[in-house]
Parts: sequence; structure tokens; C-alpha cells
Amino acid sequence: MLGHFKEPGDPRHSEDVEIKWGVHPKGEERASWVRGESRTALQVLISGRFRLEFPGRNVVLAEQGDYVVWGRGVDHSWYAEEDSVVLTVRWPSLPGYRADEESDEESDEEPDHESDEEPTDPSGRTSAPKPV
Repeated sequence: MLGHFKEPGDPRHSEDVEIKWGVHPKGEERASWVRGESRTALQVLISGRFRLEFPGRNVVLAEQGDYVVWGRGVDHSWYAEEDSVVLTVRWPSLPGYRADEESDEESDEEPDHESDEEPTDPSGRTSAPKPV
């Protein structure tokens, strides 16, 4: 919807934030883990059942409006347990994370920074460990 992936000059082009509407059929999963994350993200379940995978912990978004937030340095992946629609907001909006173009854009480098940010579930509790 909005982010670095829109053409410069398009009012939807932004390097500060990106907003994506994701429609994922049951069984779809991310082709590879995001490693060395340098963005903060918020993911909200619109419909379905969607699992976010973090090192040592999974978070399942099961009810409309369930959400998870994770920060820089938190490796992650995902799996659609049911046909799902999710809204994802990331900041900043940076290229280099598309799993379908891994050879061109996906980074396998280790994070060059640590973060105190951890994913949280809708109640505000920690939902995944700090990256190690």
C-alpha cells in the first residue's frame, strides 16, 4: 500500500514507514527467515489464523485485532494456519527483505546491532525472547 517499493514521486512512496495488506492462503509460509532485522514492525490480524515465529517462541494471531510488535534485531518468519489477511506496518521502510528475491535482496548477514525491543502480544506481555 505504501513504502519504499512504490515509485519515487508516487504519494505512496515512503522510506519512513511502510504499510502492507497481506492475503495469505492456508499453508503459505515465508520462504526463509528474516535475519538481521533493522526495522520495527506491527502486525495486525484482520481475518484467519496467522503464526509468527521467533527464536524460541511462536505467537499465534487467532482473533480479529490480535497483534504483535517486534523490534530491530529480532529474527522472524511466519506461517498462515488458515486463510489469513494481515496488516503490517514497518518503520523505516527498507529494501532487502523479500524472500522471493533472496539472491538479490534477502540478507544472510548477522545483525550488526543489539536491541532491547522484544515482540509483545496484545496484552503487552513479552511474546518472544531477546535475540541472542
